[in-house]
Amino acid sequence: MEFRTVILCALASVAAARSASSADRLAATGGVQQLEGSAGGGLVPWALVAGLGTDAQWGGSGFCTQVRPAHFRLDSCGLAVGWHDRIEASVARLRFDLGQTVPGQSIRMDSVGLKLRLMGDALFDDNPWRPQLALGLHYKHNLDFDGVPRALGARRANSIDAWLAATRVWLSGPLGRTWLADLTLRNSEANQLGILGFGGDQGGRHWLAEGSLAAFAGDALVVGAEYRQKPDNLGVFREQRAWDAFVAWLPAKQASVTVAYADLGAIADHPSERGPYLSLQLAW
Repeated sequence: MEFRTVILCALASVAAARSASSADRLAATGGVQQLEGSAGGGLVPWALVAGLGTDAQWGGSGFCTQVRPAHFRLDSCGLAVGWHDRIEASVARLRFDLGQTVPGQSIRMDSVGLKLRLMGDALFDDNPWRPQLALGLHYKHNLDFDGVPRALGARRANSIDAWLAATRVWLSGPLGRTWLADLTLRNSEANQLGILGFGGDQGGRHWLAEGSLAAFAGDALVVGAEYRQKPDNLGVFREQRAWDAFVAWLPAKQASVTVAYADLGAIADHPSERGPYLSLQLAW
């Protein structure tokens, strides 16, 4: 499928499904969809399940995100479906425009995710410090591996990220606000999320730490920050951590607009790739 077709299908599916569910969960409790498609923050998957469905409902969300660091552009669109607030399945397509580094070229990657809530309730557990735990997988396939990724020394076009997320929400936290904290441990060999393939001459799989912290600044405004480690497998270029600071606006229970300042670290021959991030999401 062409990238524009994926976008149209995602938005059309969300619009059709919104009327099929009563969407009884609290607003924002499915987070936003991160770049690889899972519910969470923009960079980090959370233990929360996508959508607004309760433990007796289906739910889900559809999104499109664009990140514009100094010399590149990253687009991602996709869908996630949650079943009984227990299982989540997601799909996303990422497209990375190589800018003036390789003029006229881009790299596409598909990500298919599965998440299982193992235990806990991030919002209503009696113990205020016991998190909700979820185990997740992302199967990633680089559609343009034989070009730039192989030339840079990547070993594989396909791989699986595995991660464990612990998420907790405090409805009456510090300063009388609702707060969310997440810690995620990921095992991955993905170079630049998989955009530059998987593995390389400097190594393969790594254990990586990720985290998010967010708070409601008002009834419809969420502010926060995220951090994500990345492996450094390619000797030709160094890869660094990523982070962002974001503001999410919820004009309605089913809709969110997230703007952020994102730092993706070094990419190729550019040592610091920073720029704006915009994500639009509909949930049901």
